[in-house]
Amino acid sequence: ELDIMNFIRKRLSPLAMPQEIEYRDKLPKTRSGKIVRRYLRAIEWGEEVGDMSSFSDE
Repeated sequence: ELDIMNFIRKRLSPLAMPQEIEYRDKLPKTRSGKIVRRYLRAIEWGEEVGDMSSFSDE
């Protein structure tokens, strides 16, 4: 994780640096293959996920 943070630090401004990095085996994706960021955000903030009909089953 330290190597990743050092890599990011060289390329981003201090304001854009993430506070932490979370590793996941799978990311939720739509049927077109886009990552569903609102789902990840809802889990992080403890909110309702909402409609999941556009998610891919893979």
